[in-house]
Amino acid sequence: MRVTAILATTVFLAGCAAPPATPVKLDDTRWTLVAFAPAAGGTGELRPARPDQYRLEFLPAGRLAAQIDCNRGSGTWRSTVTEAHGGTLTLGPLALTRMLCPPDPLGQRLPQDIENVASWRLVDGRLYLDLAGQAGTYVWKPAQS
Repeated sequence: MRVTAILATTVFLAGCAAPPATPVKLDDTRWTLVAFAPAAGGTGELRPARPDQYRLEFLPAGRLAAQIDCNRGSGTWRSTVTEAHGGTLTLGPLALTRMLCPPDPLGQRLPQDIENVASWRLVDGRLYLDLAGQAGTYVWKPAQS
């Protein structure tokens, strides 16, 4: 009798468990750069001088639209969702215009790092793009239209 009660309680509680989270995907999302956080031991966090000049848009069919400082470009992206709010990510190659932009350390760094992005995470509405080898993380917020 006691075993039956325990089994009934277990089955009831299992039925009350929250359903698994629906995986979030990057398709049709637009992001504005907030900061670059280097790996532990690196120099301090870098913030763009003009955040509205740094955008990524994950278009359907694996197309990527980018604005990096005063330059615009396009490339490719591919992601595999490995958890509810993240996964692996491959960006690039990225073809950019070559305008002479005002000095901004992220304008130089981001184009070099873009092909080194290895994974993504979505936490509290922000997109974290992690570089391979734990070299650092780019933090993005949803872009305003």
